[in-house]
Amino acid sequence: MDIETYMHQLGRAAREASRAIARAETRQKDLALIRMAEAIERNAERLLAANARDLDAARAEGLSEALIDRLTLTARGVAGMAEGLRQIAQLPDPVGGITDLNYRPSGIQVGRMRVPLGVIGIIYEARPNVTADAAGLCLKSGNAAILRGGSEAVHSNQAIAACVREGLAAAGLPETAVQVIEITDRAAVGQLIAMKQYVDVIVPRGGKGLIERVSAEARVPVIKHLHGNCHVYVDDRADLAKAVKIVENAKTQRLGTCNTAESLLVARGIAGAALPEIGRVLAGHGVEMRGCPDALAILQGAAIAGAKLVAASEADWFEEYLAPIIAVKVVDGLEAAIAHINTYGSQHTDAIVTEDYTRARRFLREVDSSSVMVNASTRFADGFEYGLGAEIGISTDKIHARGPVGLAGLTSQKWVVLGDGHVRG
Repeated sequence: MDIETYMHQLGRAAREASRAIARAETRQKDLALIRMAEAIERNAERLLAANARDLDAARAEGLSEALIDRLTLTARGVAGMAEGLRQIAQLPDPVGGITDLNYRPSGIQVGRMRVPLGVIGIIYEARPNVTADAAGLCLKSGNAAILRGGSEAVHSNQAIAACVREGLAAAGLPETAVQVIEITDRAAVGQLIAMKQYVDVIVPRGGKGLIERVSAEARVPVIKHLHGNCHVYVDDRADLAKAVKIVENAKTQRLGTCNTAESLLVARGIAGAALPEIGRVLAGHGVEMRGCPDALAILQGAAIAGAKLVAASEADWFEEYLAPIIAVKVVDGLEAAIAHINTYGSQHTDAIVTEDYTRARRFLREVDSSSVMVNASTRFADGFEYGLGAEIGISTDKIHARGPVGLAGLTSQKWVVLGDGHVRG
């Protein structure tokens, strides 16, 4: 079977399954989610063995440490997938909910009903946990899904997909409600993003190159973010101990995620005290600091043992490193920090560390990003941490869905009108 025929076969099956999922009862969908979780837990060793095969192949091909980090499944990660599915099962079902129902002068009632999008195509690299997260969120929101994971995670994804199918079958739902593309040829992506007769929306998750390609070539609407240049701004009214702790976590807890801090801004009034303390912690983690002249002068003057200090270029202010590197700049204050973020940021996640309530409120209002935080690590920008159970991805778009995309972001609304023989005069 050629790729086009194979993909259209998947598309037709997904469209048919989407109708069954859209009308499925909440209890049926929740049962499928619980059975998926149980299958994942029961097959944990099999999932880890499949992941080990992918990791061996990734290392043999010389893939980057950041990608290998995203690819790696641990026992804790397997348990997290199961827990995420259980959390989704506990969340309210958005499908069919009617809001804003009001009487009009004519006597009719007008409101809006939340409905599934239909068929969602998800394209992702590494991160095999996305297979479970996407399956769970699409199912609970009444959608069918076609998943295309990266070739580097093919064994992990297929092993997880078997658990997903087991859960669907146990609940009496069509196994084609969630299909994982089995072929690794990149031509499958070209087919998926052009099948507008079968697919209602595409969600790409991966590197900037993948997302740029999907955005440019797709004939189907796309929910996306290109990259994550996340900032932490340390205000001159910050608690220094909090600032050190937050910057350390935001940059070093994991290097290869889109919510990792890539840029550090420090107010001039606190830079002399804050930068040496932060610099020592970052140097201890082996993080290279690419600084503006003022930042370099302070850091060099602190004589931090083992510090890797480099002069920043203009390109560094835009960069998503996904590596032990951070851009560091001394700014004059809050307004300069906001201006810098809105100029160089990626509208993903940005944080301020301050004890000044008024400045915190200004930062929340004026920073144009999908998540904005006060006195918290950017690493919290995550569907699980936000109480969504899991996320399909993070959107920096401003239309339809923004930030971590959970159940509501995978639905739309239609107008409903309730009457009793009403006619328009």
